Amino acid sequence: MAVFTKNFTTLVEDQAAAIQGAATTLLDFSIGSVLRAISESNSAVVLWLQGLILQLLTTTRAATSSGADLDSWVADYGIARLPARAATGIANFSRYTATTQAVVPVGTEVQTTDGTQTFTVYADTTNAAYSDVLGGYVIQIGVSTLPVPVMANVAGAAGNVVAGSVTAIFSAITGVDSVNNSAAFLDGVDAESDAALRTRFVSYIQSLSRSTKLAIGYAITSVQQGLDYTLTENQNLDGSYNPGHFYVVVDDGSGAPPTSLLDEIYLAVDAVRPIGTSFAVFGPTVVTVGASCTVVSATGYTHSAVVGLVEAAITNYIDALPLGATLYYTKLAQLAYEASSGVVNVSGLLLNGATADLVATSAQLFKADVVNVS
Repeated sequence: MAVFTKNFTTLVEDQAAAIQGAATTLLDFSIGSVLRAISESNSAVVLWLQGLILQLLTTTRAATSSGADLDSWVADYGIARLPARAATGIANFSRYTATTQAVVPVGTEVQTTDGTQTFTVYADTTNAAYSDVLGGYVIQIGVSTLPVPVMANVAGAAGNVVAGSVTAIFSAITGVDSVNNSAAFLDGVDAESDAALRTRFVSYIQSLSRSTKLAIGYAITSVQQGLDYTLTENQNLDGSYNPGHFYVVVDDGSGAPPTSLLDEIYLAVDAVRPIGTSFAVFGPTVVTVGASCTVVSATGYTHSAVVGLVEAAITNYIDALPLGATLYYTKLAQLAYEASSGVVNVSGLLLNGATADLVATSAQLFKADVVNVS
């Protein structure tokens, strides 16, 4: 239902017109007059009531609610906003002298050079250097650098930092002199936005019939943010025909989702799958891609800088492709030209040593291996 509102001036003018129309003599509505003051005070109250009505209307629909109001709205249907995820990565603890054993304790904090982001060393019992007895990661005699897993203290995309930015140890560690991250941290995710929550709520309503592709897709994407998936029916993973069976391939952006995540997705799918069917959940099969080309730089541009931009553009594009996507051969040229205005010509394009598109199956995911631009 449309709601028509009026501004302060219109409200005052309408009152003046109504009063004048009902009066038998001309009334004074000049600035400072009694009637003008009464009309303006009435208009201020009306504006306040009008604002309350509009605020109330926005909270009565998921499409216009926001923040806590949207959370409470969808909570009536058993839906909750997906939480933020803390960024994780590897911090390399180094020392100048490696003649004694050193320990990087769990709980050690490191931070970026500008001090805006802080990360904490956490326990990874699968790491060969981890010692439960010593409560940390052991740097053996003769070892000058040890990679240790860290996690952002504050969940969210702000914890995603570029390579080489984690450089400060919050408190001194005996036998350790410095820290650095050789690779960027990329897996931090902010809490689900209002727009994303509304979209997922619509998917929930549409999936209420259950036993549908949409229901299965909703179950998968509600496990955590940032999941990419494919759903293949009546086939086994090897492509053989198997009526009544389907399989799901899921990627969390890493190319190697942990078993715990796959197990969680299995339980989510099992809750909505059609009765009498069987299914399986897998991580993707990563297909490495080598790409190469030759670029000509424009006058005034540093060729090495142009090459670096083109290599980064191609690498980032390949790594961002979703499951089952086709990598088009001619896309390399477009990426090269868009990477820098200093690129005037591109030649010698090759994808995995050939001049053809790369087509992935629903279970395959492309990742950049060696990208060589000269």
